[in-house]
Amino acid sequence: MNETSAITKTSFADSVAPSGRGRPLKIAIACAYDFASRGGVQTHIRELAHQFRAWGHDVRIVAPCSDPSKVTDEGFIPMGRPFPLPSRGSTGRISISIWLRPKIKRMLDEQQFDVIHMHEPFASYVCVGMLSQSNAVNIATFHSFPGSRLYKAGGSRIAQPYFKRLHGQIAVSQPAKQYISGIFKADYELIPNGVQIDQYKNQVTPFSHLQNGMINLLFLGRSDKRKGLKYLLLAYSKLKWDWPNLRLIVVGPGNPNPECQRIIAERSLKDVEFVGAVSDEDKARYFKTADLYCSPATGGESFGIVLVEAMAAGLPVVASDIPGYATVVRDEVEALMFPPKDIGALADSIARVLKDHDLKKRLTANGLRRAEEFRWERVARRVMDYYMASIERATEAPHPAKRTPLF
Repeated sequence: MNETSAITKTSFADSVAPSGRGRPLKIAIACAYDFASRGGVQTHIRELAHQFRAWGHDVRIVAPCSDPSKVTDEGFIPMGRPFPLPSRGSTGRISISIWLRPKIKRMLDEQQFDVIHMHEPFASYVCVGMLSQSNAVNIATFHSFPGSRLYKAGGSRIAQPYFKRLHGQIAVSQPAKQYISGIFKADYELIPNGVQIDQYKNQVTPFSHLQNGMINLLFLGRSDKRKGLKYLLLAYSKLKWDWPNLRLIVVGPGNPNPECQRIIAERSLKDVEFVGAVSDEDKARYFKTADLYCSPATGGESFGIVLVEAMAAGLPVVASDIPGYATVVRDEVEALMFPPKDIGALADSIARVLKDHDLKKRLTANGLRRAEEFRWERVARRVMDYYMASIERATEAPHPAKRTPLF
C-alpha cells in the first residue's frame, strides 16, 4: 500500500456494505465558503451532516469563518478567515491563506477522518490544503456552473495534481457535470441537492397581514444581477394593468440595486414589498403566503434548489429556461418556463397561471411529486452509498497519486 492512504481491508471491513450499516464513519465535510454566511453550498453541507449524524456517523464541518459565534453546527471546525471574491455576478467569501497548511495538518492528524468530502474543492485553500495532506478517502462535490475565476486564470493546471488525489467526484446537476468534466476528466456521479421537504409542507402558517385579498407573487434570492429581479419588475409593471390586486414580495438579503430602484420609481410601481433576509422558518411562511413563485434568473445557476422549495410548498412555478433550472423542472409539466430576459414571455407565463385554474392545479400537483425526489433522506443515502463504493474501491486498489507538496 502506498503512502497516500491509511485504508486497509481490516479497518473498513465492517463499513463497506452498500446499505451503509457498518461501523460509524468519521467524516469531514469541507466547505470552500464562509460558513458564517448563508448560501446554497453551506445549506447543502449542513443538511448532509445532519442526516449523517442521524444515522450515527461522526461528522465535522471544516470551513473558513468570518464570525464563529454565528455558527452553531455541532462539531464545526473554523479554518481561516475569508475575504470577498467577485465571481459570476455574485460574491463568494473564501480563504486563500497558504499559512493555514500547518494548522490543517494538525487537525487532520488529530481527527483521523475516514472520509473527507470537499465541496468546490479548488475554490478555497481550506479544501486544497486538506486534499493535499489527506490520508482519507477523498470525495469532491462540484456545484458551479459555468465555473469560477480560478479556472479562467489557469487554475485548472495548478489543480490537476490535487484532482488526481480524489477517490470520487460528484456533480449536483447535469450542467455542473458538463462544465467540470470539460476541465477535469473523470467519471462523475450525478447526485442533486436536497431539500427538507416537510419544512415547507407541514403546519406552516402564512403571514396573516399578507392574506388580505391580494394575489401574492413571490421572488426569493440575493440582489445579484444574475437573479434577474429587474426583468420581473418590468413584467410586473405590465401585469398590474390587468391585475391591480397583484402584489410582488421580494425576499432575500441586500437592497435592490440602482437599476431596480429606477424601474420602481419611473413606473411608479405599487405593492412591491422588499422583505430582506429572513430565517428558514419565515422563508417557509413566505412560500405558504404566496400564490405563485417566479425565478427569472439569467444564468449561472447549477441547480434550482429554490424551485424545489417552492414546489414542496405547493406553489405553481414560473422560471427562466436556463440549464440549471431545466435539470429540476420540465416546461408545462412542473413549471412554465420562458426565455431568459424575455419580459413579454415572463409576463405572459405569469398571466397564464393567474387565469387558468386547471393549469395552476396541474403544475402544483406535478411539482409536489417532483419535490419528493429531492427529499434529503434520499439524497443523503445516495451520497453515503457513494462513500461506501469509493471506500471499497480504495480498499481494493489504493489511490496511485502520491502526497502532493503545495506550491
